[in-house]
Amino acid sequence: MKLPWKKDETSEESGESSVTTFVADDAATEDSAPVKGSKTTPGKGRPTPKRREAEKRRGPVAPPPTNRSEARARKKELKSTLTKEEKKQLSAERRAKRLEQRERMMEGDEAYLMPRDKGPVRRYTRDMVDSRRNFAGLFMPFAILLIVLMFLVPQAAALTNLILVAFVVLMAVDGVILGRLVNRRVAERYPDSADGGFKLGWYAFTRAMQLRKMRAPKPSVSRGDEV
Repeated sequence: MKLPWKKDETSEESGESSVTTFVADDAATEDSAPVKGSKTTPGKGRPTPKRREAEKRRGPVAPPPTNRSEARARKKELKSTLTKEEKKQLSAERRAKRLEQRERMMEGDEAYLMPRDKGPVRRYTRDMVDSRRNFAGLFMPFAILLIVLMFLVPQAAALTNLILVAFVVLMAVDGVILGRLVNRRVAERYPDSADGGFKLGWYAFTRAMQLRKMRAPKPSVSRGDEV
């Protein structure tokens, strides 16, 4: 038998339970939804890989080549993966780089010079050689003239050989004079320099033997200039 006062309590309890359920559902919805305007980024669903794991996925980095043959093999392998347009572009870039390096070297830029040409002493030696008229500079054209003469006039072979020997002797004398002059002037201007002696004299002599237009680096002074 249902009593009157029991009916009210049951209705109140059912109402309270429905309200409690509704509040709980709203709280769960609020907890699951991201807060608008918050700087917190929702998770990716997976942990961020560590640096070592990422490097393992990419694979090991190849060490630099140890010799020229290995470098050429890697270069050949790289070329096999390039297209024709990429090969042309790479070749053009290398050609332009070589031309730029040669121009800088011919102008006397220290960063692009060969080790034997670097330093103020070697620059001063080159200027001394380029500022004077060297007898050794006539060797190449004179030798070519004698060879042509020997082919045209075989009977004069003995005479041409004698002339060639005399020319070589005079060239050697001029080279000795040039070497002594260079060493004396370098010792006066650069007294603390260890560059000198036969090595420096030979450097000056080999430059004097070359034609003026073929000298590298190219001359920066004219003949007769004071150095």
